[in-house]
Amino acid sequence: MNGRLFEKLDRSFEDMVIIRRHLHMHPELSFQEEKTAQYIHDFYTDLGVDVQTGVGGNGVVARIKGARPGKTVALRADFDALPIQDEKDVPYKSTVPGVMHACGHDGHTAALLQLAKAIHEMQEDLAGEYVFIHQHAEEYAPGGAISMIEDGCLEGVDAIFGTHLWSGTPLRTIEYLTGPVMAAADRFEITIQGAGGHGASPHQTKDAVVIGAQLVINLQQLVSRRVNPIESAVLSVGSFIADNAFNVIADSAKLGGTVRSFNPEIRDLMEREMKRVVEGTAITHDCEIKFDYFRGYPAVVNHKAETEFLKEVAEQIPGVDAVIESKPHMGGEDFAYYLEKVPGTFFFTGAQPATPYPHHHPKFDFDEQAMLLAAKTLGAAALDYQTV
Repeated sequence: MNGRLFEKLDRSFEDMVIIRRHLHMHPELSFQEEKTAQYIHDFYTDLGVDVQTGVGGNGVVARIKGARPGKTVALRADFDALPIQDEKDVPYKSTVPGVMHACGHDGHTAALLQLAKAIHEMQEDLAGEYVFIHQHAEEYAPGGAISMIEDGCLEGVDAIFGTHLWSGTPLRTIEYLTGPVMAAADRFEITIQGAGGHGASPHQTKDAVVIGAQLVINLQQLVSRRVNPIESAVLSVGSFIADNAFNVIADSAKLGGTVRSFNPEIRDLMEREMKRVVEGTAITHDCEIKFDYFRGYPAVVNHKAETEFLKEVAEQIPGVDAVIESKPHMGGEDFAYYLEKVPGTFFFTGAQPATPYPHHHPKFDFDEQAMLLAAKTLGAAALDYQTV
């Protein structure tokens, strides 16, 4: 059965590329993906597949039933873009100023659509049910996964599989990992209210820049001195704004950044210790400091049985040269919410192009052959899971 599926996917590769490039040229930001959702809906409608739009917002869910009873397997692809100007010199460059697919979601969507088409053509010979989850708003918390789950996208699902095209991993490589594979992704904002004044009279001020600088230094010590070195955490201050004339001492400043972790206890510790440092700095400088901590996605934690199963499946995929254990990634992914509800795994499909750029870079791109390998791996996992 997998052989038939692979043949259909091989024949559909050119269509896969066409879809990907269309989506790349017409990107939409998180929570604004109305035309993309309509495009996905129309694709399924043309196939004659039952499809539901407006799932949890802009989400789209299609279900294909085999002719025989079996398990229900969900496959997920995201389809939102990023607020980045596309700087690639390619024919399929984004036509929307300041918006581009800089993470591969256009490829995820194209691969899943063509996989759904192939499974639809085979449904009379298949057992079980196949749920194709096209998720909006992965890039911006609270994300689209949690609202789609609340709207029933996982109803009756026995297992879920998802992949991310990964530009830093060589083509023809599948990376898997049991347990935590992507980090919880939180953000914070710190607003300092001091007392400004003339640059020649610092003793009459409460310098928000100095206070902010001390905060940056003190916060950087939390990971090295408060987190067990066996555990992992990242605290990065990404912005520090205190715009003034050269001879004016700032009365206010604003800091923003992110915290990444895998262990829920470390996540709690970081928030608690950051609050303590901020409060202590406010007392020291006799000023007001507002601290806001926003919890983003939880860590992506892959289930052991489904991950080992995926590894075995990937090793049988034609064109895959290496199936290797991944290292955990500090990036965040709201696929985490699906794995909190049903068993499954999230893996990486190598997609390194000739000239690789990191994800979220203005010149990001990937080798389109990776879409075919992603579709084959997801498809084989869905079909083979019927016999597990």
